[in-house]
Amino acid sequence: MIKNWIEVYRSIVLPSHCDHLGHMNVRYYAQHFDDGGFQMWDLIGIKQKDLKKGNMGTVVANISIDFINEIKAGQLILIKGGWTNIGEKSATHEQRLFETDSNTLCAKQTTVEVYFDMKKRKPAVFPEDIKNKVKSNLLPSTLL
Repeated sequence: MIKNWIEVYRSIVLPSHCDHLGHMNVRYYAQHFDDGGFQMWDLIGIKQKDLKKGNMGTVVANISIDFINEIKAGQLILIKGGWTNIGEKSATHEQRLFETDSNTLCAKQTTVEVYFDMKKRKPAVFPEDIKNKVKSNLLPSTLL
């Protein structure tokens, strides 16, 4: 049981990630957060194969990114994530992107993922074992 922010991703801001204003463009924040989001499940013991059993899967229903501080080419990125909510058919997690040298919070993303029947193309109820793993790893309100 984790019950804390967990490291989900590390990278570096490349010059090709930056826009005409000299900082990382929003499309690359989304890319880094997306890569970290796949790790969120695995790090609490839910494998991708577990999510895909019976032609099921998860799909993103909503993403919200708050841009807090600039990050520029050559700076190192660390993303930490945590689970914030679990419902019958959806789960919510937050990721926070830091510049590693100064530990400055640069952005945070909130993601809602829906358990999805890939054949029926409709949301479905999470199996109890998956729901319980997420539930047992929810961040305490004091860490949000």
